[in-house]
Amino acid sequence: MSLPPPAASQELASCHVCQKVSPIRLENCPRCGAHLHLRKPQSLERTWALLLSACALYVPANLMPIMTVSGLGGGEANTILSGVVAFWQMKAYPVAIVIFTASVLIPILKVAALVWLCLAASGRVWASPRALSRVYYITELLGRWSMVDVFVVAILVCLVRFGTLMTITPGPAALCFSGVVILTMFAAMSFDPRLIWDRHRADLADAPPP
Repeated sequence: MSLPPPAASQELASCHVCQKVSPIRLENCPRCGAHLHLRKPQSLERTWALLLSACALYVPANLMPIMTVSGLGGGEANTILSGVVAFWQMKAYPVAIVIFTASVLIPILKVAALVWLCLAASGRVWASPRALSRVYYITELLGRWSMVDVFVVAILVCLVRFGTLMTITPGPAALCFSGVVILTMFAAMSFDPRLIWDRHRADLADAPPP
């Protein structure tokens, strides 16, 4: 199956700010003035670097305490998983599910999806470009909800401190996890999904004729 020629082959670039398609020879978008480029510069290299940094922070984010609950019987530090177990035992099921989903499932799924996209764009694995485009869209959509558990901890800190018998203070893992969320969001932004279709066109061109 033949694909229509990409705009890049006609020296046309889509502005990454306002999406206006303009000739690359203009160098800057005539609408908003942003710099034009056919593809995001060093897209795969930047995405890999951000993913590795996010994975490095994900380890202390899960091993270090994300919050400390202090009461009359003393203080107890909880990691992400132990906090999920604690909320589940307190029958706060919605809070436990939200924290587990946003802190454990979503980061792992985002990193796995971006790794898959990078490998596909570099030609190391093969998958349908339409399916990969959907994966990229879902990855960006999930990124908007990655800070939900941090907001939950912040709300608990504010609410519980109104009481006098118990206090909740955020731990160092909250900062590490915030770094994971920010880095994975930047990784998704730095990845250029057009590379998927470029690789697909290259594979079609290299395929032997039927």
